[in-house]
Amino acid sequence: ETPRHIEIQVIADKHGNIVCLGERECSIQRHHQKIIEEAPSPFIDEKTRQSMYKQCKSLAKQVRYFSAGTVEFIVDAKKKFYFLEMNTRLQVEHPVTELVTGKDLVELMIRIAANEKLPFKQDDIKLTGWAIESRIYSEDPSRGFLPSSGRITEYYEPESSETVRVDSGVYEGGQVSMFYDPMVAKLCTYGPTRIDAIETMQEALGQYLIRGISHNISFLEAVMAHPRFCSGDINTHFIEEEYPDGFFGA
Repeated sequence: ETPRHIEIQVIADKHGNIVCLGERECSIQRHHQKIIEEAPSPFIDEKTRQSMYKQCKSLAKQVRYFSAGTVEFIVDAKKKFYFLEMNTRLQVEHPVTELVTGKDLVELMIRIAANEKLPFKQDDIKLTGWAIESRIYSEDPSRGFLPSSGRITEYYEPESSETVRVDSGVYEGGQVSMFYDPMVAKLCTYGPTRIDAIETMQEALGQYLIRGISHNISFLEAVMAHPRFCSGDINTHFIEEEYPDGFFGA
């Protein structure tokens, strides 16, 4: 009941060293696809985090895993967690972990591939501040999140700073094809507290300008302003519960 989608970022080298880099909350989803992710989770306490770490390290050790990987769980209202899967790769939402740990996951993966040892231990990992990622999708939230394709006639994204990170691969005049995932960009914000990260996200979303295709920015803005989201009272059914008849703008 009220399930949350929470995952642990693992990094392991070829010498048997395994470190967990905190958790990510990925409960805001549509069609079982994540839209908003954050690190850390507003729900997980230190005791639960350490229990999840223990299971993740055990799994990685058993399969002799190395490189970055993510162990995904469903967590219930009583903080009991259940294994879903392990993604043996870098994930879309990895930047929020980088922002709260200060570790460059891509660099670490390259170093591990070159047979280097991890330059830190579990006790060195401290989760500092809060980070949120919004996935900017080429889709129409008012039509059941139906993907949108076409040419981007205007494109302007927020300026990057110490608190705003934009990862994008599109440009004005570029074509959004129907053959690929509809993701246009990943917008991440960082702050000392969760509310700071949310407020920075609201400001950054408002600086976007995308024309020529439908996009989900108004929906992301509505979620960021939603009292339930702001209080951290979320689960994987959030969109169905709060927008049972669909989303029609805000």
